Amino acid sequence: MQRHAPFRTADRQRAGHRACLLLSGLFLLGAPDTTQAAQMQADSPSAARASIDAHVAEAAHRFGIPAAWIRAVMRAESGGDRAAVSPKGAMGLMQIMPATWDDLSARHALGSDPFDPRANILAGAAYLRELHDRYGAPGFLAAYNAGPGRYEASLRGRPLPAETIAYLAMLTPAIDGQTAPLTGRPAVADPQAWRSAALFVSRAAGRGDDRTGATGETRIDAATVPADAEVATALPPRESLFVTRQRTGEAP
Repeated sequence: MQRHAPFRTADRQRAGHRACLLLSGLFLLGAPDTTQAAQMQADSPSAARASIDAHVAEAAHRFGIPAAWIRAVMRAESGGDRAAVSPKGAMGLMQIMPATWDDLSARHALGSDPFDPRANILAGAAYLRELHDRYGAPGFLAAYNAGPGRYEASLRGRPLPAETIAYLAMLTPAIDGQTAPLTGRPAVADPQAWRSAALFVSRAAGRGDDRTGATGETRIDAATVPADAEVATALPPRESLFVTRQRTGEAP
């Protein structure tokens, strides 16, 4: 009969070591990755909404404007897409043009990333407050969309673009009842700062209007833009955006 060699102590130790390694590997495979789980939770839609809500609340408090204004503009401009870039280069949730961002971020210490949700929302809120202090409601919305120069031209009789009329028709109901009182000090540091070239980009070549506001372009579906005959009824009747031209020969 063939005799088997005795099971040596060294062999027993090696077998035990292999078993421990196997068990430890199985344990690691079955253990949850806490870092990955935390990241997934932070990236969840509910967490993202909570983060945006916090930024909106901070911006509303800092610049003394209703949170409803910020939310309405953010929905109209980017649809909540923090990485949105318009064809004209407007950036982030509040769709701010690069030159406008540079000015606002420098004056309000917002950092260097225009796509950071907090910084972008703060910049947009600061700009809304500045425009409201200058033009009131709903003119500040027209100025945000079309640019201060274009809005002022409308006060002298030049009609606003149909796109801006649609923008006003969409947003004015959202700010009704939220227009006063504003709190805090005005955000504007220099009342004439908007006139400097650093704030606004020049008119795009071949474009029929001179939109130079924060956004450069607004995400409004063409179907929502009223026809020329409907433009007059798109604005709230309590306040007109246009000055009627006096015809030649009419009595003043």
